[in-house]
Amino acid sequence: MTEEAQTKSGEPTLCFPGDLSKISKPVILRKEQVMPTERVSTKVPLNWKEVWFTNCPMVSANNVDQELGWCREEFKKIGVEYAYFRHAPENNWYPHYVHNLDNLIRFGGLYPPIHVHADLRRTVLLGATWVYEGGGLIVRSRDPIFRVKDLKGKRIGISKSLNTIKNDWWRIQEHMGIENILMLNDMTMDDIELVEFPYPDDWYDKPEMLQVTMNNPSELWMRRDHKHDYAFRPLEKALLAGTVDAIYTQSKVFQHLQEATGQIKMIFDLSMYPDWTLQVANTPAVITCTDVMATEHPELVIAYMKAMIKVGRWANENKHAAGAILNRQTFYLDAEDTYQGIKDVDMVPSLSAMNMQCIKIGKDFMFSHGYIKNDFDVDAWAAPEFLEQAAVEVLKEEWQRRSWSKLPSGGGLEVEGTRLG
Repeated sequence: MTEEAQTKSGEPTLCFPGDLSKISKPVILRKEQVMPTERVSTKVPLNWKEVWFTNCPMVSANNVDQELGWCREEFKKIGVEYAYFRHAPENNWYPHYVHNLDNLIRFGGLYPPIHVHADLRRTVLLGATWVYEGGGLIVRSRDPIFRVKDLKGKRIGISKSLNTIKNDWWRIQEHMGIENILMLNDMTMDDIELVEFPYPDDWYDKPEMLQVTMNNPSELWMRRDHKHDYAFRPLEKALLAGTVDAIYTQSKVFQHLQEATGQIKMIFDLSMYPDWTLQVANTPAVITCTDVMATEHPELVIAYMKAMIKVGRWANENKHAAGAILNRQTFYLDAEDTYQGIKDVDMVPSLSAMNMQCIKIGKDFMFSHGYIKNDFDVDAWAAPEFLEQAAVEVLKEEWQRRSWSKLPSGGGLEVEGTRLG
């Protein structure tokens, strides 16, 4: 990536489509612009002494750990290198979406891994972190629009990726959020004009976007003023220009940045609504690995999950510090706003009943609305035994460490976890 490509406002970047405000009519790709599927496989040769990771810029233990480095320490204990997947120049950006690296672990938004498991390859669901995002509708602050019903007959924007290789997660959350908000206000899509903003979404393997390798995802964000870059709020300029009357935005994340401009206001916020089943917005963030890694190298999965437990516990006990770290990567207004957004979040990943139900809600929406071709059983996708074994090993290590000061020769917990492999 050239310096210009790194810093130019509105240019796309990982997880974000870029500024779509200039797109006012459907974009038709020429045949030569459509990327052949085989280019997805741009990746390093498989080496089980290496584990790659990727994450989304959202609330997760992995995003805290990329500054702490505890996961790397766990892998060093077993003689394995752990690195950000874009550290290798051979890897393009697609593995984040299609999980075509056998030795990749992903911690990020819900919709891409659902698409991967349904339609591309088998993966394993390892854990999840739930944040009440919900999303809402924003309008121009001085428009006489105060209720969702005031949008009857008006224009609501929605993006549409023309890239058939990857998942269109941005549109899915917009679609789901708009549909839920209209339903709660006794309206349907027939009551509004849905204005589509199609865009090529084709930058993932362009040479200029691959020139700079990265040791840490934070390097991506330090090259961008990401809190004020319209690449991360793709339809906001279209709203301010009057092309549409309302757009969807994520609650708290993005919302406060947008409201701080004085030009935008939220008229309905799903995160304030008591029904938690309506707050799935590319959340919860989930951890997935390939079925090959889970089957052939469970020790790698356990090492990762041990670190996520340790980092999650640290973040729970040090929420202000975790907020300061996450503020560097996420889209809250500032570090204090980040803290307010995460103070009630359990940062230790889990496969709790609520997390599982939210994942099912997201999957069911994607299947019923044609965003995935194949249905699957979410309960069968989940593999809680890895989290359980990691928790047992963390407990053993903690007891061993503490017991040295209390017993003549230290003590070991005689606890057997789930046998893997």
